Amino acid sequence: MLDKIGIPKSLSWGFLGVMLFMMGDGLEAGWLSPFLVDNGLTVQQSAAIFTVYGISIALSSWFSGVCLDVFGPKKSMSMGLLFYVIGTAGFITFGFESMNYPVMLITYFIKGFGYPLFAYSFLTWVIYRSPKNKLSTAVGWFWVAYCAGMMVLGSWYSSYAIQYLGYVNTLWTSIFWVCLGTIFALVINKDKFEKKQISSKKEAVNELIKGITILKTNPRVAAGGVVRIINSVGAYGFPVFLPMHMAEHGIETSVWLQLWGTIFLGNIIFNLVFGFVGDKFGWKNTIIWFGGVGCAIFTLLLYYTPMITNGNLIATSIVGFIWGACLAGYVPIGALVPSVAGEDKGAAMSILNFAAGLSSFVAPAIAMTFIGSAGAEGVVWIFAILYLASAVIVKFIRLPEEDEMKKETDPLAS
Repeated sequence: MLDKIGIPKSLSWGFLGVMLFMMGDGLEAGWLSPFLVDNGLTVQQSAAIFTVYGISIALSSWFSGVCLDVFGPKKSMSMGLLFYVIGTAGFITFGFESMNYPVMLITYFIKGFGYPLFAYSFLTWVIYRSPKNKLSTAVGWFWVAYCAGMMVLGSWYSSYAIQYLGYVNTLWTSIFWVCLGTIFALVINKDKFEKKQISSKKEAVNELIKGITILKTNPRVAAGGVVRIINSVGAYGFPVFLPMHMAEHGIETSVWLQLWGTIFLGNIIFNLVFGFVGDKFGWKNTIIWFGGVGCAIFTLLLYYTPMITNGNLIATSIVGFIWGACLAGYVPIGALVPSVAGEDKGAAMSILNFAAGLSSFVAPAIAMTFIGSAGAEGVVWIFAILYLASAVIVKFIRLPEEDEMKKETDPLAS
């Protein structure tokens, strides 16, 4: 049954493990920025913490795919757990409790190496183990697990945990959840992965740097990476300033956390829907119309709805749910880019993973750069324009079968 619905049966426990790991990783995403600002940091300092976090996520994401080729998934994912635990424990003990800004910058940077090595290495594992005709669906299931943990379960859990445990103890529980997820993904999950046979250190280094050189040798992979960056600018950029915007219009932080969870409930449901749609309707069409155009429209509506409706939670939740659904329109990018990479799927996934991680740096950086001069409204318009640009870029990424059709119709085509 699992194989029929697009989940590789041999990896099924790994999907649960990713969901639990990302629940632990994402439980502070919706409230950390306003908490830091309320306790003495400026909006710019809070954004800087998320920005350095994004830098380490980007670096870790870049090599997650090729690390899987060289070291195998279990070693790569174990390294992710180690970085996460060290960074989180240091952040809480030496930074968060005393509001020590320099220490928070350093330890949150270390923490950022954690989840990409864990989650994105597993995604690359899924790419290798899934048949092409169900590849978009399998990727969709991965993002269901990822978003269910990070954006929904993490937000909902923390909205109640902080009331009973307090902020500090809620952060400590994140280590429990990531360790539990690791047990499911690496111990209970018995799937065997045959890593590439590498005979020398030089060959290992060459495999690792493919995560860089493929940008030059295959421009279509590079273009897909740009689209992947744009995909997540709202998801990583909104938490920096949108909770404050919502609060100005009557939606307080505790309610915002539940709204944020509702938004990504829509994302979870439609990650799966657009995985199926992508395999049937076409990967590119799905990304262009549901992803790029849809996100551009509903990014603006998510900002303006609480203003127009005077903080009406139902109206804002409906718009947010649809925005989350439109984000899922980008799911087939995980099938599109490896397909244009030929045999270098690990390197292509490294670029996609790097792009996903880089978005967690780019989005807060955009907010930090323009929030002072353009305000929250200006930042939202920048995000909307970027979403439209991504639709245009995807139009020009040709699949191998499109190349073959062009050669048949035009023998002189290269």
